[in-house]
Amino acid sequence: MTKRIFDIVASACGLLAFSPVILVFMYLVWRQDKHSPFYMGERVGLNEVPFKMVKLRSMVKNADKTGVDSTGANDMRITKVGMLIRKYKLDEITQLWNVLMGDMSLVGPRPNVKRETDLYTPFEKKLLSVRPGITDIASIVFSDEGDILKDKPDPDIAYNQLIRPYKSRLGVLYVENASILLDIKLVALTALAIVDRTKALETLQHILGELGCEADLKRVATRLDPLQPAPPPGSDTIVTTRDQKVAA
Repeated sequence: MTKRIFDIVASACGLLAFSPVILVFMYLVWRQDKHSPFYMGERVGLNEVPFKMVKLRSMVKNADKTGVDSTGANDMRITKVGMLIRKYKLDEITQLWNVLMGDMSLVGPRPNVKRETDLYTPFEKKLLSVRPGITDIASIVFSDEGDILKDKPDPDIAYNQLIRPYKSRLGVLYVENASILLDIKLVALTALAIVDRTKALETLQHILGELGCEADLKRVATRLDPLQPAPPPGSDTIVTTRDQKVAA
């Protein structure tokens, strides 16, 4: 089975299975402000081609106009219904439509906004050589991204210092080792992480070992230690300002 066939079958089945939940939350989101329950965010996909990513809206309308790309768990733009949507990753279920249409894959590096991909180092550009995905290794390791960025004075800078360096390395590790079997394992771990994150991270350690993950990155993936600021991979400069192009 090819990756694309796997994506089509899995996304079609997923949309059918979760349609009752999606419909309920579509109504709840619409009822709170009478605006569309969907957020169509532009992201950069395969070979740097932009596409519209479909998300069940968890924030107030026009939240993206504030110029802040990273979101902490206590972000005032998140609605009450949106908190539930984010807690159970319901905003990502609707992205199965993007998978069905071919914009995304079930598993692959998470898509980013152009403002961020423009800042990628040559090493990070490898992330754009495959279709972006709903989940990947980094999605499991940093499933608590909102809590990591919570109370940070500038979530975007905190993201670039604490998450991006390791997320990009894990993303490239996936790109270099992608397979249907690995995809199945990561989908299963993503589901497990929702109910038992500790067990998911422990199991992920075995997978990282099989992929030959570097020791320091493997340790970060345990999430037992506080995250430390680091340069993006391919650079020796830690990001300190927004829109900072780091030296390769």
